[in-house]
Amino acid sequence: PMVMLLALYHPLRAFEEICMLDQLSGGRLELGIGRGSAPTELGYFGVAVEAAPEQYAEASEILINAMKGGTLSYQGRHFDLKDVPLTLRPHQYPHPPTWIATNRPEPASWAAANGANIACVGPSTSVRSVTDAFRAARIHDADIGQQAPFLGLLRMVVIGRSETDAYLLAAPAYERWLNSFKFLYELNAISTPPNLPLNFDAAIESELCVVGTADSVRKALLDQLEEAGANYLLCQLAFGDLPLDASLYTASAIRSEIMARVAAS
Repeated sequence: PMVMLLALYHPLRAFEEICMLDQLSGGRLELGIGRGSAPTELGYFGVAVEAAPEQYAEASEILINAMKGGTLSYQGRHFDLKDVPLTLRPHQYPHPPTWIATNRPEPASWAAANGANIACVGPSTSVRSVTDAFRAARIHDADIGQQAPFLGLLRMVVIGRSETDAYLLAAPAYERWLNSFKFLYELNAISTPPNLPLNFDAAIESELCVVGTADSVRKALLDQLEEAGANYLLCQLAFGDLPLDASLYTASAIRSEIMARVAAS
């Protein structure tokens, strides 16, 4: 996987790097795009917070157009391209699998119209409005005959030998991850995002974290997928200072106790 914050890239350069990596990997690239969410980080690169959404939108449009090949022209507020001959192309046609992280319906509609998958964070009830918007836009997509897209649900997952074991492993790891996430916000006296769970119990309540035994985690994840209208799970198995053996145990349990049982049901 390759994640690019397009607000920090010239889209033509991003396109060429995507093509190069897809060719070098023999078509194994999966691409994630986003605009970035931390205002201070954008400022370090000279991108004004108020300009980032429009700059990202223009760069996304240019990137999608470039994937079609031929000659590229575009005129916007941030980018002006005139008759650029596109001599490169990705290995995968029409483009590598593309992912957009979003918790809002509008970007989901754009993703559906442009053949991209989505990755969503947040309570399942909130995610449902995003997946509904995606499917509504997909109905009018000319490329609906292509492979069905993924509507992904992102969760931090820790499976333990008992409920208590999982909680005791995940709680300090989440606090470490949270402190790292908040670092630049606190350094610059900026309020953290309103949907950021500020303690581990809140992370469980908001469904950002799913912890427990293999049985309880399987049930929780399947219930959340159904309620969210999602069809794909993106499991973050390593975060904060979670021990490696804990992540490996979770990965093994997902493979043997969750995937196998779901496939058999």
